[in-house]
Amino acid sequence: MARGVAEPEITGVQKAAILLIALGPEKSAQVFKHLKEEEIEQLTLEIANTKTITTAVKDQVIKEFYEICLAQQYIAEGGISYAKELLESALGPEKAMEVIGRLTASLQVKPFEFVRKAEASQLLNFIQDEHPQTIALILSYLAPTQAAQIVGALPPDRQADVAKRIATMDRTSPDVIKEVERILETKLASLVNQEYNIIGGVDAVVEILNTVDRGTEKHIMETLEIEDPELADEIRKKMFVFEDILLLDDRAIQRVLRDVENSDLAISLKGANEQVQNAIFNNLSKRLASMIKEDMDFMGPVRMKDVEEAQQKIVNIIRKLEDAGEIVISRGGGDEIVV
Repeated sequence: MARGVAEPEITGVQKAAILLIALGPEKSAQVFKHLKEEEIEQLTLEIANTKTITTAVKDQVIKEFYEICLAQQYIAEGGISYAKELLESALGPEKAMEVIGRLTASLQVKPFEFVRKAEASQLLNFIQDEHPQTIALILSYLAPTQAAQIVGALPPDRQADVAKRIATMDRTSPDVIKEVERILETKLASLVNQEYNIIGGVDAVVEILNTVDRGTEKHIMETLEIEDPELADEIRKKMFVFEDILLLDDRAIQRVLRDVENSDLAISLKGANEQVQNAIFNNLSKRLASMIKEDMDFMGPVRMKDVEEAQQKIVNIIRKLEDAGEIVISRGGGDEIVV
């Protein structure tokens, strides 16, 4: 009796591509915003190479994704045992064990996940007397807005110290992290022990500084420029990017444009997305907007290096105007904590 050919196993990347195709372009675009550049490239290539998807395969991937999301939520709320108990009720014992097994084998459960649900003011009272390195470790796992509120409420002499520790943390020895976990275990009862090495880094502190109030950000950067100029320069380069013009209101954009050369504006917009272009053109006179568009068409292809230089000139103008108090960049609620 002839045996049927077994269906090839679907890889993780293939499942992700199938899920994004099923979600459609609009929702997939929202997902891409949270991915790294190399992940976007890998998924884009996989999506391009995916020709046909059977209904059965699509349903299987969506079902698996739903089950993993459900399990992640339960784990974050109360740990592995809690998740197992709820999943057994929802999916049955066998399926629950399968999903939990898949997660515990591959999923990195973030430590301090339950802390994300706490009020920033409560969390501040919880950690403010800890060692700066411990504070930096915890803040590395929080959402930037939550971490920014806590950094903004720390004593000034601690703000730059904690920010520096987050930026330079990069990779931390599992043994060191386990020791920090052991010390905090009595306070962080719901902590799920995992091995996790890559935390913090410059990008993490940039996200926090972009969200914290301007006074806190300025103090931290001035201190870092004295203590570690190279690190301060690296952070500053990533702080406010050209696309963040969307954080400005119309009046601020109009004020910025008064100081921008038309030639720089035309070149900078060659590499900008449609949303940024619209924000700029909507704040120009019809005549000037038409002229800039003509210049963009006339100049043809432009080197990315030239685009980035023109965009950086405009970013420098924005930061200069903010320092002078002439414009305000919409930031997170760094001033919301009362101590």
